[in-house]
This record gives sequence, structure tokens and C-alpha cells, in this order.
Amino acid sequence: MTQDTTDHWQAVYRSKQPQEVSWFAPRLNVSLGLLRHAGLNPESRIIDIGAGASTLVDDLLDLGLRHITVLDISEASLAVARQRLGTRAAHVAWRVADAARMDLPARSYDLWHDRAALHFLVDEADAAAYVASATRAVVDGGFAVIGGFAADGPERCSGLPVARRDAQDIARLFGPQFALVDAQREQHATPWGAAQSFAYALLRKGGALSAP
Repeated sequence: MTQDTTDHWQAVYRSKQPQEVSWFAPRLNVSLGLLRHAGLNPESRIIDIGAGASTLVDDLLDLGLRHITVLDISEASLAVARQRLGTRAAHVAWRVADAARMDLPARSYDLWHDRAALHFLVDEADAAAYVASATRAVVDGGFAVIGGFAADGPERCSGLPVARRDAQDIARLFGPQFALVDAQREQHATPWGAAQSFAYALLRKGGALSAP
């Protein structure tokens, strides 16, 4: 990714309300279900990659989680989320970083969540760098929940090209260090009523690839 990409996302979150973007959902129910499948609990150390102004952090705080990191390339998007949370924002670690160039400490997270950040990494080197970051940052036995446009989903989002992947494609991208534990699909309705096909993979670090 480039400075142009950062500028793009800064402009999006400065010019639009959260509910005006195509990926808006009032609640990330598929993500929450897969995180619960992975053993989500108040002690879980979780990072939300490309979180934008997502409400997932609100739900995690409501569930009593105490170790939450929220990461996005756009400082403007994180400012929206912090303002919404008010004083609760102090209980979250906020990080501005490019998903293709993250510098995260080793084995620091039990749960890795990403709804629609990886699918913007259309360059193979960027996608490989992302996977390397996740592999380093997730503890052995930890989980990754990765969601993005499915193989029959849109080819572009927010004016940018995306890489469309089903759950098995995501698992192959992550390689043999992660096993595919569960796969879900979602027909996401945009705020203006268009349908978008999403695919989600629940991956466990440690173990060979297997069918869900």
C-alpha cells in the first residue's frame, strides 16, 4: 500500500458518516459468532485489523473484554470510534498502521479479527506480509477470524479493487500453520439495499489444513 491509500481512507472517514459506507453493519453478528466459537472470553487478547469505525469494539467492551487492540490505516476512522465510545475508549489500545506493514509484537494476541481489510491487499507481496504479521502475532493455539468479499462478491469496494476469496482460499493463503476450523457466508445488505456476498474463515494456528 502507499500514501495514496492512506489518503483515500482518511478522505472516506472525513467525508462520510459510518452508516453511509457500503460495509456498514450495526452489529457484526457473523464475526461475533465465530469469535465465540474460538473461545472469546473477558481475558482474551484480541486485535481488530482494519476496524475503521466498526461497532465490534463496542460489543467486545460490553462482553467485558479487557485486552482489546483496534488497528486501522486511517486515524480519522479511529477518531470516529473513540468519540462514539466516549470514556470507554480509554480501555482500548488504538493503533494506526497499514495492514500490509504492521509491526506487532510476537505471540501477543489470542484472537485476530479482520472484516474486509485483507481483501484490499491485491498485491501478492502485501498479502504475504499480512499473513506473516498474523502468524507472528497470534499465539500457538490462537485463532484468526478473516472475512471479506466471497468469490461471487463485488470486484471493487470504495473505488478500489479487491481480492475475492472463499474460506478455503483464505485458509490456503494462510498456509499450513493454520487449520480451517469453520467457514461461514453472509449476504451483507449495504445501507442502500444492495446485496454483497461475504465469506469468513475461522482459522486456528497450529495444525494442517482441514475442511470445516
